[in-house]
Parts: sequence; structure tokens; C-alpha cells
Amino acid sequence: MKVRNGLKGFYLNTEKTNDKKSRGMFNVGTKPDSSRKARAKAVLSIDANTGVLIKQGKSPKGDVVEAAKIAATLGAKKTSDIIPYCHPIPIDHIKVQVSVKTQAIEVDVQVESIWKTGVEMEALSGACIGVLTIYDMLKPVDDTLFISSVRLVEKSGGIAQFKIKDGNKIRAGVIVVSDSVAAGKRADKSGKFIVKTLKDRSIDVIKYQAVPDDSSTIEELLIKYSDNHHLNLILTTGGTGLGPRDVTPESTRKVIEREVAGIVEGSRAYGQRRTPLSMLSRGIVGVRGKSLIINLPGSLNAVSESLEFLFPGLEHAFQMMEGHGH
Repeated sequence: MKVRNGLKGFYLNTEKTNDKKSRGMFNVGTKPDSSRKARAKAVLSIDANTGVLIKQGKSPKGDVVEAAKIAATLGAKKTSDIIPYCHPIPIDHIKVQVSVKTQAIEVDVQVESIWKTGVEMEALSGACIGVLTIYDMLKPVDDTLFISSVRLVEKSGGIAQFKIKDGNKIRAGVIVVSDSVAAGKRADKSGKFIVKTLKDRSIDVIKYQAVPDDSSTIEELLIKYSDNHHLNLILTTGGTGLGPRDVTPESTRKVIEREVAGIVEGSRAYGQRRTPLSMLSRGIVGVRGKSLIINLPGSLNAVSESLEFLFPGLEHAFQMMEGHGH
């Protein structure tokens, strides 16, 4: 459908497009929260006489420094209102510094948040709004004003910082615990999804096997993967619920040497925000030798969410197990 907007010869095209390049706001719902920081700076060039006027407190619209600090803070907080594809972010801290120099005013904005995505746009928006406010306050007395630069000074945080360095290959094994899958009565989706996800993360999947819900079989394979094949990571899927045949946690507990409760606590808390059923998973995590064994649920959706939570932060565990610490 085309709608005429009242201007001669001009039409607004409102037809839907199938262009694959047309994108909207990214879905960050599966990403875990992490600490994020960003700092941006904007510079407004001024006449030397204007700098003197500011320092004398004779700016016609009042204190430009304090006004810029308030405006920059508000600009950072309102970023998602004016930039369409930015997510509303729970901002924890904003620090604004305004420096008046001989022929320039610098607005430096630092933003901090614990959330799913970065805060560089908030810092940049704050810096921009800060200098625009100063521009508005000084334009009656200085017609040489111009914004000479706006740049991101630095950013940090996010889960990507925990990704393992290239060259430190992780060797992994995947065990599907299911009577029906082991008997060939049902196709395996969760295990194959795990294998693909690991490979996409450049993790070598050395072993993959489906076994029935039998304690001795599970224990024997876990020991074999750890002691004989020396795998760094062993992921099981299935057998973690409340069913009469769900014995994966009990089997795992018998073979591990040290339990790592924090991983499953975090995983269940992450899942509980998405479904009330996460609390029913009894999976455990532990270390045997230099192998990290993790029980994942059996459903494909639960496995997908668990892997989103685990990586890349989990990769840091292998450095610790090698004695490199934090």
C-alpha cells in the first residue's frame, strides 16, 4: 500500500518487504547478565573569549558546566527513547566530567550497568546531549561553535572476555541418557544440538554416545571418557528429572571427586527466569581428574538455554583446572 503524504509527487511506501537485510532490535533474552562499562567523550570548539566568559560566570543562560552534567546524565538514561534499536538498560552508574579549556569544552561520560548488552551507546548519547546543551547555551555569544569530535574512549565487560584463547583446545564428549533414544525408538535432538553448539565454539567433540537410563552404564562411560580418553568436558543430557528412571545425577555423583555446585545453581537460576520448571532439574556438576562433568536436562529447549548460560564463561574453568587460577 502506498500513502500520499500531502506533498506533490511524494509518496510514503508502507508495503511490507521480505528483504533479509531488514532487521530490528536484536533478541538478547538468552544472554546472561554481566558487568558492562563504557566511556565516551565529545568536544565542543569555542572562541577563546567564550572560555573566559564561562570562567567568569557570565554565560547568558547560566552555568554551562552543571547544565551539561545534568543533560548528559539524562541523555544517557534516555538513549533507548531516541535510538530505535537500543534496548532499555538498567543503568547502575553515570559519571559526567565537564572540562572548560581555552578553546574547547570536553564532556566525558562513563556509564556502568549489569545487564545483557553493552552501554557504549548510552555513553555516546550522554556525551552528545551534554555538548549540545552547551552549544544551545552559548550560541547567543559565540557563532564559531562546532562539535569537533564525538568518540568512544573505552569499553569493557561482557561475557566475551572469558572466551578461551585460541590454541587451548577443549576436548569434549556428549552422552545422551535415554532408554528410547538408546533403543532407536526416538531420534536424538538434544545430544546432536550439543555437539553442533560445541563445534560452533571450536570445541573438539571426540565422543558422542546414547545410553539407557542405567546407573552402571552411565558410571562406566563417564569413567571411560575421563580416565581413558582424557576429555576436558563431558556433557550428559537427560535423566535429571523426577521420573523413576532418572538416575543421571546419582550416577554422576558416584564418579566425581569434587562437586561444583555454583554452575548448577547459576544454571537453574538462569532457567527459572524463563520457565517455572527449571527448579525440577536435579542435575549436578563435578570434576573427575581433569574432566569437568556437567548434567544437562533432556529437553531441547532446556539444553539450549543451559548452553547459553554456560558459555563462554565456563571455558575459564579449564584454565583454573590447569593451575592458572583466575
